[in-house]
Amino acid sequence: MQEQTINITKLVNDSNDGLSAEERAALKKQLAEVLQALAAVAEPLPRARLQLDVAELLNALGRHKEAWDIAREAFFTCMQQEAWADAVEACDVLFQARQPDSLAALGMGIWLSVTFPVDPELTVAMLIHVVDETSNDSDGAAVAAITARYVVDLRADDDQHESQSFLVNNLIAMVARRHSNVQDQEGLDRWLNHLQLRDPQIFLPRLATVVEALVDGKWWFERDALRDRLPE
Repeated sequence: MQEQTINITKLVNDSNDGLSAEERAALKKQLAEVLQALAAVAEPLPRARLQLDVAELLNALGRHKEAWDIAREAFFTCMQQEAWADAVEACDVLFQARQPDSLAALGMGIWLSVTFPVDPELTVAMLIHVVDETSNDSDGAAVAAITARYVVDLRADDDQHESQSFLVNNLIAMVARRHSNVQDQEGLDRWLNHLQLRDPQIFLPRLATVVEALVDGKWWFERDALRDRLPE
């Protein structure tokens, strides 16, 4: 893996971000505070987490290329530290930076968030991006939505399960409605059966196809090597 180092002292410049003067001033104040904290931290993982805070603020300011550069550096640190959830969050920031490889970053984040036992809320958030990015008639959105349900059922603790189930059930219903004008439970059952969305041995390989299409061969890590590091 290659790391990319950027000059963080340049991250206080203005840009045409579409924010009001008050909003921009508040974000720039937050940015300056986080940069000050970042300058005092040497430990790799705490530093990477602060870099992600910086990148999120840069995205909010419309400075997406700068956000991309610092979030990508943080991503590699998180991967080296085996901080899988933080690496997924970095992919989310990279996706929102809207750079040429942002869809690839989304695909890699989805792969990590489904493969490793991270917080299901984070996995669901990544899968919702697929729904948002695909057309109404896309089977990929259906596969993403049903995978979100599968992950919640598999990983959510008692405190999470009710709220996350409500979210993903509504997500599935919304995708079914826009995909095939499904309006009721009977129609939803037929739709799930028709698209073969009840068996994870069928829909998870289809999700893998969606991920491959997003990444388009631009993987930043070796998946087989990472699978060997999965917890028992």
